[in-house]
Amino acid sequence: MHLFYTPDLSGLNYTLDETESKHCTRVLRLTNKDIVHLIDGKGGFHKAEIIDPNPKRCTVQIIESIKDVGKRNHYLHIAIAPTKNMDRFEWFIEKATEIGIDEITPLLCEHSERKVIKTDRLEKIIIAAMKQSKKAYKPQINGMTEIRQFLSQNFNGDKFIAHCEDYQKNQLKTIYNKGNNALILIGPEGDFSPEEIQLSKDNAFIEISLGDSRLRTETAGIVACHTINLLNN
Repeated sequence: MHLFYTPDLSGLNYTLDETESKHCTRVLRLTNKDIVHLIDGKGGFHKAEIIDPNPKRCTVQIIESIKDVGKRNHYLHIAIAPTKNMDRFEWFIEKATEIGIDEITPLLCEHSERKVIKTDRLEKIIIAAMKQSKKAYKPQINGMTEIRQFLSQNFNGDKFIAHCEDYQKNQLKTIYNKGNNALILIGPEGDFSPEEIQLSKDNAFIEISLGDSRLRTETAGIVACHTINLLNN
């Protein structure tokens, strides 16, 4: 199956952008009347036929459309401090997209080692992961947000903070209510500060454990993402 991302799809005919056009015609060597599939990032999955195999502006015609492909009854938002090694954070972005996530917010915390990110590259990683895993919904990636500012925002659902302080906490898998929206905070390698943990609790976040092991930031993010998806499947 040849799959292309078409975010502004409307009408029966659609012209792929130059990058996708080149990949379609020069790399895959597709031509007139060949069948391709399109995802629009909003739940639409479309079957289309090439009608103009121009390597800069390849045009296709929609012949079949399905809406709300893979729509879920819950919303998952993970707010996570980017790692110093950007490759590890990009790995989290890629794998979370493949598993299933709706929104990601990079958090700026007291112990953060990375204070700046470029969302343009993360968008490309998300799109590639969507295509690889055949996801019709595109996760939203936000800009870096300071944790105190983030905690003041409203969220309708279960709110959790995963941290490494050594005292008894509920396991995410036992305290999360299946079908509910979930917002999960994942801290930097140096963990959240005591003040950040207390501020989160003051804003109705529930302290959780993700297991007995001490996890790297990106691993903790994946465990949280997979747990919510597994409990809802």
